[in-house]
Amino acid sequence: MAEKYINIIHERVALANKEENKTVIEKMNSGWVVLRDNQIIPGYCILLSDPIVETINDLEKNKRNQFLMDMVIIGDALLTALNADIINYMILGNSDRSLHAHIHPRYKNEKEEYRKMPPFIYNIKNEPIIPFDYEKHKDIIEKIKYELNNIRTNCT
Repeated sequence: MAEKYINIIHERVALANKEENKTVIEKMNSGWVVLRDNQIIPGYCILLSDPIVETINDLEKNKRNQFLMDMVIIGDALLTALNADIINYMILGNSDRSLHAHIHPRYKNEKEEYRKMPPFIYNIKNEPIIPFDYEKHKDIIEKIKYELNNIRTNCT
């Protein structure tokens, strides 16, 4: 019988801890950075809090700071690894009540009418989904992982 999870965040964190989540890029101090299931924006990541809490407001100050710092470090890695133009960050929590941050690299080669819009414009415009595929996306995972390790090495 399949295990029952509260939501997809709980499932993905549990699988990451069992080393069974193929979307995992790296374990961060505050949780797991993973590639999103839809890679319409190449390198679109999510930072999943581990341990799981409902909102960032449920964390004590130092853990809040760590989550936000990890989010920005991931953005730094995406800028370098994928030659992104800018990074969009979002912490929502309206649907899945478990702390997670959406980290969207944005590119100069995106459609002109999309570049200055929020990243969810792709969903609104019903652009075709590009599903995560480990074999197809492992190069992106390795590039991001390499940059995350560079950033950590240079911070010590």
